[in-house]
Amino acid sequence: MPKRELRSNKLYAPPRGGVFSTAIEAPAGRTIYVSGLTSRNKEGAVVGKGDIKVQTETVLHNMRAILAEAGATMDDIVKLTVFIRDIGLFDKIHDIRRAHFEEPYPASSMVEVSMLADPDLLIEIEAVAVVE
Repeated sequence: MPKRELRSNKLYAPPRGGVFSTAIEAPAGRTIYVSGLTSRNKEGAVVGKGDIKVQTETVLHNMRAILAEAGATMDDIVKLTVFIRDIGLFDKIHDIRRAHFEEPYPASSMVEVSMLADPDLLIEIEAVAVVE
């Protein structure tokens, strides 16, 4: 059984931004928990200082590489948690997310935080993936 989106007609309209699902049912399989990733290169330097789109792209690129180590893909992600320094940047990350995810999109939460591990970081994303 592939993962599938769960919807209820008792809830409000589809989520704002449209790049995530309200809920996902995942098949039984191996579960991979990806710690919060930030926009850093191999040397640990922040990539895209001041640019939420570049930072989001870098985080998702790094996430793809981590999942590949486990034989997984972005399609295996069932849940994302996004920590963002400025919730006003919410809409700017969704074009980037659309380039990395297909429907059914992962379930997702986004939380504004006052600080991340480095003052130049604007976003951190963690994930849960299930591989059949």
